Amino acid sequence: MRKLAALVLLVISAPLTGNNDGLIDDFNDESSSSRLGTDWRLVTDRVMGGVSDARMQRRSVDGQRALCLSGAVSLENNGGFVQINLDLSRSGLLDASAFDGVRLVARGNDAEYNVHLKTPATRLPWQSYRATMTAGPAWQEHRLPFASFHPHRLVPALDPARLKRLGIVAIGRAMSADICIAEIGFYQDPPAQ
Repeated sequence: MRKLAALVLLVISAPLTGNNDGLIDDFNDESSSSRLGTDWRLVTDRVMGGVSDARMQRRSVDGQRALCLSGAVSLENNGGFVQINLDLSRSGLLDASAFDGVRLVARGNDAEYNVHLKTPATRLPWQSYRATMTAGPAWQEHRLPFASFHPHRLVPALDPARLKRLGIVAIGRAMSADICIAEIGFYQDPPAQ
């Protein structure tokens, strides 16, 4: 039975495809699909009765093609989030274990945003692995090591070999959300000398 489970895991867990540069999306394609072939989605707390409002759009910002999330996060009706997310594989899981973390080039309104990762361990909607960053008004590269993603309402540590979904989230406080992402993917630190 153990051999069968290992074989199933090998079949459904795909390494990052392409030239293995780790890039998920640079938003140069006009479609809603990422380089992984999966579509970006907008999700708000309205799925659970909240009243937060948001929109997602691809546009040019200071000469950069970007995916932007804007809106108002409200804590009314037990709400409190807006997000853009995408599945990291069309079927199964994405193996990012060859990388050291998530890299994004972003600009925003000087507010804190979360990057959320989902794995098979995140069975409930509110469970995720979370890292925080501040998106300032100028384009800036952010590198979030996998070790900085803390489990939220679950126990197991993040396993980068078993990733399902990635999200950019404004969450947990009433705020105006305004963040644009020009590039997002995984990065690998250079080898120590």
